[in-house]
Amino acid sequence: MHSEAVASRSADPSTPRSSRTGTPGGSGSGNGTPPVDAVSLAIIEQLQEDGRRPYAAIGKAVGLSEAAVRQRVQKLLDQGVMQIVAVTDPLTVGFRRQAMVGIDVEGDVDPVADAVAAMPEAEYVVMTAGSHDLLVEIVCEDDDHLLEVINKRIRALPGVRSTESFVYLKLKKQTYMWGTR
Repeated sequence: MHSEAVASRSADPSTPRSSRTGTPGGSGSGNGTPPVDAVSLAIIEQLQEDGRRPYAAIGKAVGLSEAAVRQRVQKLLDQGVMQIVAVTDPLTVGFRRQAMVGIDVEGDVDPVADAVAAMPEAEYVVMTAGSHDLLVEIVCEDDDHLLEVINKRIRALPGVRSTESFVYLKLKKQTYMWGTR
């Protein structure tokens, strides 16, 4: 889980982390991503099990040649349907503090969401219906870093009315094995 490569529905991995605005949701979810056929979904599931699985093995599992799998994977990457990344445990690579931050916004949520998504500490940014307008997962080096991000940068954004922070005490589960629909 933590250092294995996985396929996930997100933005192009060549895009700098600070400008990624990929959205989960998969095919036909209204997010501008083209529909994904059953064979591509099967390829995604193979990569979710093992992001380093050889294209020949994937081809055997889904009934395509190695070259056809390679082309489909590249197309899925180019379209932003998925990315293949190494998922780490933040604690093991120097990030001692994580938090989910709920943000309440006055007016248009989009500019605030865009500004927060541009912050390198923001790993996950979603607009929500409910108690908060935005939920943002923040990964920081320590408590001082987290305080600086929330107090000096997020709360200073025009339109931010309030924030509520949920500091992570222990990571119990982190997986990207949800499969496809």
